[in-house]
Amino acid sequence: MFVRGESVGSSAIIISASSDIGSAIGRSWIERGWNLFGTYRTESQAVEELSSWGMKMGRCDLSNQRSILDACVNLRALCPQWDALVLCPGTQDPVSAFQECNFDEWEESLKINFTGPMRIVRELLPTRRVDSKLGSCVLFFAGGGTNNATVNYSAYTVSKIALIKMCELLDAEIPDCRFVIVGPGWVKTKIHESTLKAGVRAGPSYQKTLDKLASDECTSFERIVACCDWLVDSPREVVSGRNFSVVYDPWGNEILAKKLTEEPHMYKLRRFGNDWVLKNGS
Repeated sequence: MFVRGESVGSSAIIISASSDIGSAIGRSWIERGWNLFGTYRTESQAVEELSSWGMKMGRCDLSNQRSILDACVNLRALCPQWDALVLCPGTQDPVSAFQECNFDEWEESLKINFTGPMRIVRELLPTRRVDSKLGSCVLFFAGGGTNNATVNYSAYTVSKIALIKMCELLDAEIPDCRFVIVGPGWVKTKIHESTLKAGVRAGPSYQKTLDKLASDECTSFERIVACCDWLVDSPREVVSGRNFSVVYDPWGNEILAKKLTEEPHMYKLRRFGNDWVLKNGS
């Protein structure tokens, strides 16, 4: 399993497979010969399409603990051994300043973006394949906010940053599995509907979102899938515990792979300015 470029017979679970990125990965991996299983929150054309292609799917509401546990029971029965677990859920809601938002909605966002996916990982880790060449791979998706303050998106941002750190923590705790998170950049997906509905509450991000979606600057689904292919096909010492950018990182390059094996802190959350010291008392 996981020999570069070969995936026939490998099994993957895609959480929120009905999302735009999830369905793009699903379609590509079905063509590569993967056995696919997944979840969705609501019925859609993407769900019908993936099901017609052979993907076995069940409903899962990531804001509801009972729904998550029931979905995991179903997934363990359908897929007793997985090679890749891909978690694609994401919501920007509530889009507003922290002090002005409904805290129940803020907390629910953390459930959908962070604690729900982590509960799924914990429930499904025991059924990961442990006899493959590279080890099974858990793949998350990051958002903005690691290098600045994304005003009016605190729940979404803090959830994604927590996922980045969890990748590093899980990598340190579970050496027979790879944990990776990837930032896709600006992509034309349904997630931006929250910003468009928020209007002025989104601040400058409202107009920026309109401009980005109307431009040709957004990341293509093909490029995102290609990056994910490289990540799941790469050794633990190269990718595990790290946060990759589809847009800005030279993923797929052997020089980068060598650099990553030599730099254990690269592409991880770290403080900035640690090397600054007072000199001569000033």
